[in-house]
Amino acid sequence: MAQIQRTPLADQAAELLLRRIRAGEWQLGQKLPGETTLAPQLGVGRSTVREAIRQLAGRGVLATRQGAGVFVTALDAPEDWDAVLRRADIVSVIEARIAIESEAASLAAERRTAADVRAIRRALEHRRAAVSTIEDHVDADTAFHRTIVAAAHNPILLDLFDGLTPRLRQTMVEMLRIRASFRGAEDHGRHVRLTDTIVGHDAEAAAAESRSHLRELKAALA
Repeated sequence: MAQIQRTPLADQAAELLLRRIRAGEWQLGQKLPGETTLAPQLGVGRSTVREAIRQLAGRGVLATRQGAGVFVTALDAPEDWDAVLRRADIVSVIEARIAIESEAASLAAERRTAADVRAIRRALEHRRAAVSTIEDHVDADTAFHRTIVAAAHNPILLDLFDGLTPRLRQTMVEMLRIRASFRGAEDHGRHVRLTDTIVGHDAEAAAAESRSHLRELKAALA
């Protein structure tokens, strides 16, 4: 038999504190009242207040400064990244790819090492050969673009790219089933040109090539 699950008091206290922060009771950078003040306001013990503060600190909303107190560092808690992606339409995801990959391509052209070039060329060749199934091609295409983002040597860009990948994959597979164009010489040629701009240290051209390719993809999906 299903049972009602009680939400832990600390979770409830954290939510109440977050609501008060959202409502503007405390401003960015402002110090919160002490535990002895907050505990009776929230109807919980001081240990529960400490746990609620710890939760909100983990979400980036509060920060505890040794000997100084607890301060507001954000006016809202960021939404879970996976939840954002599940709700986003595919065109929004492509637009995010444009922002991430065009900058990554530019940085890759400036920063790529000899090892990066070898990895990009291997991924490009694998992409060219991976035409037996649509799924294989999509995975090879993703791997190719990931080598470019990796060559930018910016771990945040790489994390963002990896976060987008699962949301994008199924849509790309479905789109290619309809279009059946993934074997096209022109499509592969665009990826060759992108590789050449990065190998040639042409940051401006690399960004433009990446942006143009993804905008065409967006237009096909719109």
